[in-house]
Amino acid sequence: MAKKEKEKSQGKQSVKMETMIIVTLIALVLGFFAGELIDLSKSDRSAPVQTPPMPQQPAPAPTPTADHTERILALEQEVSANPGNAETWTELGNLYYDSNQFEQAIRAYKKSLELSPYDANVWTDLGVMYRRNKQPFEAVGAFNKAIDVDPRHEISRINKGIVLLHDLDDREGAFEAWEDLVKVNPAAKLGNGQLVSEMVEKMKQAPNQE
Repeated sequence: MAKKEKEKSQGKQSVKMETMIIVTLIALVLGFFAGELIDLSKSDRSAPVQTPPMPQQPAPAPTPTADHTERILALEQEVSANPGNAETWTELGNLYYDSNQFEQAIRAYKKSLELSPYDANVWTDLGVMYRRNKQPFEAVGAFNKAIDVDPRHEISRINKGIVLLHDLDDREGAFEAWEDLVKVNPAAKLGNGQLVSEMVEKMKQAPNQE
């Protein structure tokens, strides 16, 4: 039963675009390559590609549009009336995510995961919100949950390394996270197309460059 739920959840929700973009942060910060972004989308809607901020400088919260605010209010009413719908909690979390309402997004994603814990993408989005809310240990924990659910989930492994390196000053842990990814998929790439294995080797050759 649990296995069927896990398989169903894994295929139901794609990771948010901004979570995908964080994959390229390591490239921008280390200066090993140009860090060009790719246009990826979450679920059935597209989001514009933007240059991500430096890891320690979160992007300023965008001004929510009237439509965005109305959608949040509608979903808040919906989850209040039907709190057992994991997909609605996830959608609400996504709207909070888009407007940089970190704590509200965390709350919504946690509610979703209480109901449907086998979604690696939601765990990853939760990890990004924890990171942006200056909770790096919780972020790593969420990425670890995503990896437990789907050992081949590349974005969670890359993001885990980014948080370990830049927020927790754990260079060895970051290397281990990325090297574990290479073991799972030797062809794993960053958003700009560079192999993760190449990035790790370049970092090792420049130990003082971050």
